[in-house]
Amino acid sequence: MANIRSTTPTPRNEPVLGYAPGSPERSTLITELKRQAGTRVEIPLVIGEKKILNAKTEHKVVSPHKHAHQLATYTAATAEDVQAAIQSNLAARKEWAALNWEDRAAVFLKAAELLAGKYRPVINAATMLGQSKTSHQAEIDAACELIDFFRFNVHFAERIYSEQPQSAPGMWNRSEARGLEGFVYAVCPFNFTSIAINLPTAPALMGCSVLWKPAPTSLLSAYVGMQVLEEAGLPPGVINLVVGDPAVISSVALAHPDLAGIHFTGSTGVFNMLWKTVGQNIDRYKTYPRLVGETGGKDFVFAHPSANAQELVTGLIRGAFEFQGQKCSAASRAYIPKSLWPAVKDGLVATAEQIKVGDPADFSNFMGAVIDQKAFHKIKGYIDDAKQSKDARIIFGGDCDDKVGYFIQPTIIEALDPHYRSMREEIFGPVLTLYVYDDAKLDETLALCDTSSPYALTGAIYARDRRVIAHMTRALEHSAGNFYINDKPTGAVVGQQPFGGGRASGTNDKAGSIWNLLRWCSHRTIKETFHPITDFRYAYMENGGSA
Repeated sequence: MANIRSTTPTPRNEPVLGYAPGSPERSTLITELKRQAGTRVEIPLVIGEKKILNAKTEHKVVSPHKHAHQLATYTAATAEDVQAAIQSNLAARKEWAALNWEDRAAVFLKAAELLAGKYRPVINAATMLGQSKTSHQAEIDAACELIDFFRFNVHFAERIYSEQPQSAPGMWNRSEARGLEGFVYAVCPFNFTSIAINLPTAPALMGCSVLWKPAPTSLLSAYVGMQVLEEAGLPPGVINLVVGDPAVISSVALAHPDLAGIHFTGSTGVFNMLWKTVGQNIDRYKTYPRLVGETGGKDFVFAHPSANAQELVTGLIRGAFEFQGQKCSAASRAYIPKSLWPAVKDGLVATAEQIKVGDPADFSNFMGAVIDQKAFHKIKGYIDDAKQSKDARIIFGGDCDDKVGYFIQPTIIEALDPHYRSMREEIFGPVLTLYVYDDAKLDETLALCDTSSPYALTGAIYARDRRVIAHMTRALEHSAGNFYINDKPTGAVVGQQPFGGGRASGTNDKAGSIWNLLRWCSHRTIKETFHPITDFRYAYMENGGSA
């Protein structure tokens, strides 16, 4: 296919299925949930063509909402396994990078079709069982967003390859976007199946090889993703899956001279550690590693007195409590004017009372369980502190129960001090803290919102007056990388709202955009001269340089 100038299919966002009662997608998903709930999966390390199972390093994968229910076992990687995986990556990289870009793109376009078809209920059910997402949250994440990543990333890659320099007469200038020399280390979170699979596949599309470390708590859906990629034609060794003790895996990966980049989503503290370690090891690397990270957030909703109270209440409820608040973009703190507070408070309490929490297989539930025992105790600690503090009071919720699953009721805290800890610190759970401000102190409170948290991931404002909207948008310019006007601060869509934040929230390289893919290639400029010079002298030197 050398004599072709390819254009990729125009990407469109995958339609979200509704799973309404009686719908075919609901019936298919329920059948798949029952099948997976009755099956125990053995998840191996995937290194090149090898699937490695080792009973001596075996660990359990359980369902957060039924933690006695074992879904799978997985083999934890040893340092030797990680070394073998990196060598496999390096061996596969050159041939993979040498393929026509269309051949690499075809793998991910086919993966998108597989996900939109027979794998859709499989990956959604795995996400519901393993990460305690509702059918809607699984659908918009594991199916639709991942399909969008695959299709839009191919489109963005085509644009990168098509961007070429000008050529003067007698020459031809070209720019070649090469995959990074070495391997990329992809470190993934538990909360989004789509992110966990996009982190390794975005660099792979651009010709990189990837050492992939999914979170053990989302391994069931990640392994489905690996199976989809294999069926789509991804060659062995391009992406190697290793899981286990992060200290063991990172100690090998970060010390390796062929580390070419890190693609990370997770906590700010872990990303800081990775960055520091790369800095300490900088003299040993063959190239300067690319560091791309999306980290923590303390995402805000700021309401002006002109805001519509009901719209604000709905945005807060969905923004704070969908997927148990375990979104890096979740509405975690809010600033409410006194004039709106009575209506907002009543609306929040009345709406929160309608929220059902439980097993996502019960389609009447709005929330499931938080991911594991560690998260449960951390979140409960903030709630217990609010119950005892003179600077806060709980106006709804606060109940926690981990007997069957790691269930925490939606909890709303009113902070009497705007610097109270749950207004500043990332909790990553179904806890919304609000501060009620004096209507006359708008600018003072905007400054408080901007400065009282180190993060700058997402934020939202609610207002009706256009002058006020413009003023608030300017005042909060650097407070969020994704900024929403009269909408909740969650739900970014690939191709529509490229996602990422600054400050302590990451490098803002915008997943789901052309800017992210640019980080995974290194350009070579090629100049070809058709009339090479044969005399070193310039015209000004003729006649001995005389006038």
